[in-house]
Amino acid sequence: MRTLYILLLIITLTFLVGGCATEYNLATEQEEVILISNDREIKMGKSISRAVEDRFKLVEDDKIKERINKIGERIANVSDRRDIIYHFKVLNEKEVNAMALPGGYIYVNKGLIDKADSDDELACVIAHEVGHVAAKHSVKKLQGALGINMLRILMINSGDSQTRENADIALAELFLAYSREDELLADKLGVKYAKLAGYDPNAMVSFLNKLKAIEKKEPLRQLNYARTHPYLSDRLATVRMEISGNMGYEDYLNKSQEFDKK
Repeated sequence: MRTLYILLLIITLTFLVGGCATEYNLATEQEEVILISNDREIKMGKSISRAVEDRFKLVEDDKIKERINKIGERIANVSDRRDIIYHFKVLNEKEVNAMALPGGYIYVNKGLIDKADSDDELACVIAHEVGHVAAKHSVKKLQGALGINMLRILMINSGDSQTRENADIALAELFLAYSREDELLADKLGVKYAKLAGYDPNAMVSFLNKLKAIEKKEPLRQLNYARTHPYLSDRLATVRMEISGNMGYEDYLNKSQEFDKK
């Protein structure tokens, strides 16, 4: 999936025009400076989703699509961000993974669906991804990455076919590895959204434990979900605290800082 990256930067520069705005984010409970408007974010997400679907096959099984859409819509309807239309799709990939693009485009791999034992576990995974969208994590990552990666965009026009070929794999890497702080907040929001939507938030614990067990049993096998959604032990501790009701937003911030010191 590395090829989708520079393409992403080009798309981003196309849409990142205009001033910035300060807004209160219900998901993060903070005032934030956002450079990308909702309309631009949605257009960007649509463009990136086309690139994803050009590269990866979608699952066409109606039952699977209906199942994921039903779960996704229930989660989206209780999320802190309802000013966009969410899109839930399944990639025909064996890897256990999921990702959220700007504008509410969420992809779940068939391999992850096969690994989940229940709708509750799937709901918790999807709720985690919706949490990333609600907190605008991908938008903020784009804003932070633009200056550093301008040079990479210039490389595309270098005339080097190998460079262009490598760049052609680039996009979603930016959305496949979040910081510890982002992951913990997405888990906190995921527990909240799953519970509000009528799913069992304890399923997030069971799913993370399942992935941890696979890692322990097969340490040489780098499970994609664990690689792109790291900090499993830290996340389990956070999820358990959130489910118990003993974790407010200040507790989350303190917990995140505590983990950063490790």
